[in-house]
Amino acid sequence: MKITWLGHSGFRIAIEQAVLLVDPWLTGNPLFPADRREEALAGATHILITHGHGDHTGDTVAIAKERGLPVVGIYDLVTWLQEKEGIEGIGFNKGGTVTLGGARVTMVQATHSSSMSGETGPIYTGTESGYMIAGDGHVIYLSGDTDIMADMGWMGEYHRPDVGILAAGGHFTMDMKRAAFAARKYFDFRTVIPCHYRTFPVLEQSAEALAQGLPGVEVIEPQVLVPIEI
Repeated sequence: MKITWLGHSGFRIAIEQAVLLVDPWLTGNPLFPADRREEALAGATHILITHGHGDHTGDTVAIAKERGLPVVGIYDLVTWLQEKEGIEGIGFNKGGTVTLGGARVTMVQATHSSSMSGETGPIYTGTESGYMIAGDGHVIYLSGDTDIMADMGWMGEYHRPDVGILAAGGHFTMDMKRAAFAARKYFDFRTVIPCHYRTFPVLEQSAEALAQGLPGVEVIEPQVLVPIEI
């Protein structure tokens, strides 16, 4: 299994026979090198989105049309994109599981907001979500944009993820200290990868507080387009 950061909350996850593009915001992403777009997209099989905000859905439609990839995510957002943009989609909802190239992806709760900008104001895009992604002998908890939730208690106990990809930049999501608290209290991770940080000055620029709060856990500060092998 290989996890590759695309900057902000974007990831390329190669697991089982799938290559998942998670929240692919590439165009205009300050951390993503535009001249390496093909490297990020090569071999992708699915696009997995957590919610409707532009810093998560940015290149979704363009990539889906260019590569003929299905977009996977919450039913409301995916079906709206299918009708509006004519793309292929797999819409489901909290508690549902879909199999993508042998990887089992279960949608779980997150607490944030979800919308897109429209001509007359925000467009409702369903609710925000996280995912448990199981395959290659591991379970990844992809938190999506969220704060700490009591739901993390049963999610950790039921799914038992060993890898956490946690939005931890603060201001819009948990910060590093809150993410460390959540990881200690609710999960038994062997590896934690922070995201939704470093992109803008308002966000945290270092994961030092996360690492300090998780002794015994491998906290990996990702580098853009450098694969992390699990």
